[in-house]
Amino acid sequence: MRHGHVVLAGWDCLLDLVHGGSAEVVVNGESLRLAKVVAVARYNASVTLSKAIIPRVRASSEFLTNCLARGDCVYGVNTGFGGSADTRTDDTYGLQRSLLEMLQYGIVDLPSQDNRQASDSEHTLDNRFFARALPNTDPSSSTCMPEAWVRASMVVRTNSLASGNSGVRPELIYCIADLLRNNIIPVVPLRGSISASGDLSPLSYIAGAIQGNPGINVWAHEPTTGRRTILTAKAALKAASITPVELGPKEGLAIVNGTAVSAGAAGLALHDAHCLAVLSQVLTAMGVEALRGTDESFAPFIAAVRPHPGQVEAAQNISSFLKGSKLIVSHSSNDHSIMDDGSLRQDRYSIRTSSQWLGPQLEDLLLAHDQLSTEFNSTTDNPLIDPSGQGKIYHGGNFQAMAVTSAMEKTRSCLQIIGRMLFAQCTELINPALNNGLPPNLTADEPSKSFLMKGIDIAVAALQAELGFLAGSVAANVQTAEMNNQALNSLALVSARYTHTALDVLFQLSSYYLFALCQALDLRAMQARFLSALQPSFLALATESLASAVPHRDMEPLKAELWPRLLKELAQRTTLDAAHRVRDALEALTPLVLRHGDPSAPHLQRWMSAANTLTMAVYTSTRASYIAAPDATPLLGHAASRMYTYVRKELGVPFIHGDGEVVLDEGAGGGTGVGVGGEKGGDINTGEEDEGKQTIGDKVSAVYRALRDGRALGPVMECLRDVGGGEEGVGEGEVVRWEAVGGRVKGEGEDGGNGAFDGAIGLAAWVLWGRLRSVDLGRWEWGLSKNGYRKNYKNWCG
Repeated sequence: MRHGHVVLAGWDCLLDLVHGGSAEVVVNGESLRLAKVVAVARYNASVTLSKAIIPRVRASSEFLTNCLARGDCVYGVNTGFGGSADTRTDDTYGLQRSLLEMLQYGIVDLPSQDNRQASDSEHTLDNRFFARALPNTDPSSSTCMPEAWVRASMVVRTNSLASGNSGVRPELIYCIADLLRNNIIPVVPLRGSISASGDLSPLSYIAGAIQGNPGINVWAHEPTTGRRTILTAKAALKAASITPVELGPKEGLAIVNGTAVSAGAAGLALHDAHCLAVLSQVLTAMGVEALRGTDESFAPFIAAVRPHPGQVEAAQNISSFLKGSKLIVSHSSNDHSIMDDGSLRQDRYSIRTSSQWLGPQLEDLLLAHDQLSTEFNSTTDNPLIDPSGQGKIYHGGNFQAMAVTSAMEKTRSCLQIIGRMLFAQCTELINPALNNGLPPNLTADEPSKSFLMKGIDIAVAALQAELGFLAGSVAANVQTAEMNNQALNSLALVSARYTHTALDVLFQLSSYYLFALCQALDLRAMQARFLSALQPSFLALATESLASAVPHRDMEPLKAELWPRLLKELAQRTTLDAAHRVRDALEALTPLVLRHGDPSAPHLQRWMSAANTLTMAVYTSTRASYIAAPDATPLLGHAASRMYTYVRKELGVPFIHGDGEVVLDEGAGGGTGVGVGGEKGGDINTGEEDEGKQTIGDKVSAVYRALRDGRALGPVMECLRDVGGGEEGVGEGEVVRWEAVGGRVKGEGEDGGNGAFDGAIGLAAWVLWGRLRSVDLGRWEWGLSKNGYRKNYKNWCG
């Protein structure tokens, strides 16, 4: 299965649940998917229990009751817990209350518990001094889980209990679902779980909430005003007319002894990571355009001869995102203008190897997706009850959340690797020595006065360094716990927490890069407008001014060299202000003109002066017209056009320019300055006392907020939807073979059919969409054969 198919299917499911009128998730113990967890957690989709779960749930509860009636010893029901399981008791109800009392040890610092208000007995000078101190962190967010994480935990735990293997009554499961429906969400401590015997302490607060424990706080709607506030669980349940549940034998243990909190938090993290993985491919395509790179790096043949499914998919996606672009260049081997002008024959690694770099990350994210999807639909407490047949109680360790840790370690590593690629692309884009003719710091103004993106260059370095730190393994730091009984513990919730931190860092880095890309694309468009306007006038001036100095037979050869050389000289001088840049570039053309004409002719100097005046006049006029109405979309590929339009139109983040003035050299065309119009800085703060001015950070923050809350991810998903392809594939389990014979790369299904191959098999989908026996691709011919290398499609699809 392709990563893009999984992500897009989940996105569509989420949109249907949130916007499509079906905002209800039916829980049946076996079909909870990531998109449904996100819908419940972040968009308040309600939870309904399938009636089909009731017989099995009731059967396991009754089986446990019968076991106790005949005197069986069952862990956590009539024994102690963990390393204290050598004790026995007949007080099965009291044992569950004791369990929760022991586990509700978390530190919670809520806004209503303002510890800066000293009590009467503390009104000493020192206490009053410390009571006024501002906290170093936000007390609530540094000690309490976000509500979304708790909601995710509740729906995952509900689904696990609904499988009917935990020995709880249906009433208990319905009560958790009622809390979700009434948006009564327990305040759960952020830290304190090692995710060994499940997430014991965090889940105990959910158990306390359904008990109506007055010592447990919940987020709820205040009964009289409807305002979201913090109430006690007792008050919130009473206001919502929900009957508290008295926990029976094993029921406290069944709630707390599971992986729901780590799995829920991990699921929310994975959803965002999926979106960022797609965004990174869109940004890479935009980077190829902004750097005037080539799509050759993503040619189907390159992926076909190294058919890792993630690489093939990334290459196909990026290539498709580039369709329609007028900025990408040809690097064909017979293009002498490319070969002879001293430019790089191929793009640098940050874009040329991006599909090879991203491909394994897409594969790892798919594996993490499978791990969490399985975890969502598993019974993860202990002991487990099989009420079927003669029935049996099993004592085991399904609560060990290492599968969740594994998913999060992979995900966090992917985030660091994706970030490293975007960081490399962003810094290459800003650096005039690497960005293929763009101005330093992506300034639209004179480089001597504007250093626009230099701060962003610093910011992305800080962010990428932090991503590198966060990518370290959490599982490598496991400590023995609980009387050496929990010598192995997964730290899954800790890993999920740090993955969320890494996600926020990568969202910020991506926001900076998207902002820089839109600026770069505007500069390319402004540059293209200038050069297209200049070329005919410049060449006509050369014909007119140099006619008496250059023999007629040499005029056309001269003009054929003159224009490309001017482009090269201008591109090499982007660090200079406009007047000096144009003057020096024209002076560099002198040897070329002298090779074709009379060095003593006075026309050369007059041509230089006229060309300087012409070039500066065209530059200032085209710059002014572009700033007045910037629009890069006519030059952009499909994906870049969509994202650029979203940033410029929907978010209102403008093309950034400064004082609107180009200073002309006195000796190179006259005048001291030519105003080119346009507002100052695209509303960037210039230090003047103007209301409404914004900093660069304000502009980037608008992009960040749109990415973080999901608004900007809509256009990203539409870019992915435009890719299409791979819908038809080799039948599940069918063997695919590849063979390289001489100049032929061949492949076929084992049954000899010609079915279209999914892109993940190793050929880009467009090669075989037509169900052709053979497609000629220049010197290469793709064909079908029964010999070669075997790959099992079923393993790839998952």
